[in-house]
Amino acid sequence: MNEPRPIPSISPALARGLFSRRTLMMGAGTTAAAAALAACGTPGTAPAPAGSAGSASGSASPSPAPTWPDYSATEKVVNWSNWPEYIDVDDKTKTHPTLVAFTKQTGIKVNYTEDYNDNDEFFAKVRPQLSAGQDTGRDTWCSTDWLVARFIRLGWVEKLDKANIPNWTNLEDALVNVEYDPGRVYSLPWQSGFTGIGYNPKATGGKKIETVEQLLTDPVLKGKVTLLTEMRDTVGLVMLSLGKDPANFTDADFNAAIARIKQAKDAGQLKGFTGNDYAKGLASGDIAACFAWTGDVVQLKADNPSLGYALPPTGFMLWSDNFVIPNAARHKKNAETLINYYYDPAVMAKVEDYVNYISPVKGSKEALVKTDPSVANNPLIFPSADVLKNAHVFKGLTADEETRYNQAFQAVIGA
Repeated sequence: MNEPRPIPSISPALARGLFSRRTLMMGAGTTAAAAALAACGTPGTAPAPAGSAGSASGSASPSPAPTWPDYSATEKVVNWSNWPEYIDVDDKTKTHPTLVAFTKQTGIKVNYTEDYNDNDEFFAKVRPQLSAGQDTGRDTWCSTDWLVARFIRLGWVEKLDKANIPNWTNLEDALVNVEYDPGRVYSLPWQSGFTGIGYNPKATGGKKIETVEQLLTDPVLKGKVTLLTEMRDTVGLVMLSLGKDPANFTDADFNAAIARIKQAKDAGQLKGFTGNDYAKGLASGDIAACFAWTGDVVQLKADNPSLGYALPPTGFMLWSDNFVIPNAARHKKNAETLINYYYDPAVMAKVEDYVNYISPVKGSKEALVKTDPSVANNPLIFPSADVLKNAHVFKGLTADEETRYNQAFQAVIGA
């Protein structure tokens, strides 16, 4: 159970799906861009209910939950914003088959918009309306864990009515009780992925690199290691190597991880910190080993099968992008109907066959085995329960923690 878990070779088609979404996340987790982009928000369309305004800074406590009118019964539409390349596509018609089927089944038209390119950028788009208690023009979108935690903290997303989402019980057990939303009151995962270790055997002398400790101390790798500029992934992996839980840690635990990273940097072990731009260096061998997102390495393996990828035995990071419904959404019930539809295992199986991420829905593997067993049996898309037990989600942070931790991390990486 505690052996390192290497990742098998994967087809170029699988690589395409994994690579496109995570590549777009390379700037996720930073906060500096948010303020500069705040003016980019779309004008709201609904007046704010009394007492609904929140703090744009993220530091105030959420107001008591107001209620807004729901026009789902008379307006058979749902507005969904999502990341590019993150849903099934018919390459001939350029349509999304599952969305077409949803409309045929329910009569609800889906205005599907791929305008979610970065968490901070998207937060800046919707913050002006949400802070004023106004309609963002969207009924649902898919945010990464840490941003969902912020939305919940601010009181800017609505509780899900599980009566409209009976299929939510198909959610994988490992994803039910995340720290920032126990029991999934406000969010449900759309897709998930892992963060682990990538390495080039030609640059490591043929040695497998499967632990965080190897990256931080092995003299064979000195000066040829990169960590990620995404704080939650880098600090999370180092915390796990120190025996700490990223979902439940103290300031002392965080500081210990920062000190460990600084020690490796000061010793000359690290080449630097990157977004997903480590890919070129890893392929060439200029980078011997690094913290890496699954999709990037899988994409590289299509041209360089010798590249290695491992999930550290001390634990690895699991991230999810999650459905939420914003305050003042005009079609809340329709959005819940949409979420319920995608929690049908047969429907999610069709999505996974195209996007190739980790499915959050029980039974989708069994459904996909019947149509595409090669994808259904891939452990990156359908990891075993044993693997998922060793995956960890970074805890939701308070506004103060988010500021302090980001500042401490930025000081170490020299950003």
